[in-house]
Amino acid sequence: MAALPVKVEHRIGVQAPAQVIWEIVQDVAGWPAWNPLYPAAKGEIQFGSILTLEEALPDGPRRTIRPQVTDWTPNEQILWRMNHMGGLIQGRRYIEIEVLAEAGCIFSNGEIFEGFGLRLLSRKRRRTIKAGFTAMGEALRDRAEALFRSGSGGAT
Repeated sequence: MAALPVKVEHRIGVQAPAQVIWEIVQDVAGWPAWNPLYPAAKGEIQFGSILTLEEALPDGPRRTIRPQVTDWTPNEQILWRMNHMGGLIQGRRYIEIEVLAEAGCIFSNGEIFEGFGLRLLSRKRRRTIKAGFTAMGEALRDRAEALFRSGSGGAT
């Protein structure tokens, strides 16, 4: 019997319109300027495209990952998938923007892990992953709010 999926997620309020947040997250090549979780990034948000990301989790070595974009909706979400631990764990990573008001959103980023190797995904490792998602969320919030306040965001 396979283990139940494990979800690791961070959610944060952002005082900026969804369009401003979207402009930041869809620009993968621009991630190194603000994103501590992915300090090197290449690729485009398109169905089936492969991103090349350098992942820098807190207190861990940097590693290159190559997830495949499986779905995306402008101003709402990006989904990708990848394998971990030689395919023993499959991950479905998501970035979501939930609109609450004209200039207020919830930004969520997380991953749902599945597979026979879930017992290898320790609580300590899950905490480290969440810390990386938190750092990304806080950095995104700061950048989106600064762009919106300055009038540089697309929805001003």
